[in-house]
Amino acid sequence: MKRLLTAFLAATAMAGALAAAHAQDAKKVFFLLPNTTTIRFTSRDAPFFVAAMKEKAPNAQVIVQNGEGDPARQQRLVEDAITQGASVIVLAATDANLAAGSLKAAADAKVPVVLYDHDAVGGKAEAHVVFDSLSVGQAQGKRAAELINAMKKSPVKVARVKGNEGEYGTGQYEKGQNEFLQPLIDSGKVKVVCEQYTQNWDPALAQSFAEDCLTRNGGDVDVFLGMNDGTTGGSVAALISQGAKPGDKLVTGGQDATVEALRYVAQGWQDNSVLKDLKVEATYAADVVASILDGKGVPKDLINGKVNNKFMDVPAVFLPVKNITLDNLSDVVTAGVWTWPEICKGIEDTEVCKKNNK
Repeated sequence: MKRLLTAFLAATAMAGALAAAHAQDAKKVFFLLPNTTTIRFTSRDAPFFVAAMKEKAPNAQVIVQNGEGDPARQQRLVEDAITQGASVIVLAATDANLAAGSLKAAADAKVPVVLYDHDAVGGKAEAHVVFDSLSVGQAQGKRAAELINAMKKSPVKVARVKGNEGEYGTGQYEKGQNEFLQPLIDSGKVKVVCEQYTQNWDPALAQSFAEDCLTRNGGDVDVFLGMNDGTTGGSVAALISQGAKPGDKLVTGGQDATVEALRYVAQGWQDNSVLKDLKVEATYAADVVASILDGKGVPKDLINGKVNNKFMDVPAVFLPVKNITLDNLSDVVTAGVWTWPEICKGIEDTEVCKKNNK
């Protein structure tokens, strides 16, 4: 009898363990990307997040899908994720201003949403993992002001190529830039000759704006100030299309340290890019998600700010940033973000690549 009871208890314990493992196996995490035009999301963020989740929540299934720049498509992906039994949705909104429907659908289904990089306006979210957007704008503005002050001419004619209108990030980048740019405007050192928001951060739209600005001003534009590597890349593409050479115009205000942007920095087309270590961002997001999956909620020790999304103050995990120029391009390699062979592919004859790509 005792042996039967012992066997029964052992079987019960094993069944419980199997059930718990099965429950963990059944947990699905959907990572919904915003677009393919900002290439970092598919090439860097997604692989980093998947790898981090394998370490922190190995029994969870991570499903990566892309909104392809279409807010309606992304909402359908959210609704489909809910139907498939999502335990957590990690959302990098295609358009922050059109994300309320996605947030409501998740809230109604009691599926936690963790915002990743992009904000999402008008609904509930558990947390927002993002690089400190104001610090990004300040880094961009400080660098632009230093370069403009070094120019002997006055006024320096500036074109501002802004991000997606209405996003928290765009507003913070603009606020940070303005801390350094507005005094130069007020003093007459800077004249803003063109400025425009870039819908969904589309580099092609940024290029069209830059080309139009050059045309309207007879080519008399000294500085293109962007807000990420897509918008600065659009300005570079516009200059290339009009036969300019590296250094003819100043292009600054990059962000994300994409390998394409770093090649532009190495060649002299672009002055800077704000480094946001995407592996760090993805890892922190995985920390938050793993904690939620374990029933512990968002780790309080990670929260160091808040982002108001017009519905609530979303607890924020703000991450640090660093400006990368030609002078400290090696910092990207030291951080393990890119290798010299990756940066120097196709531009091996540049001075910085001759020196470092060995």
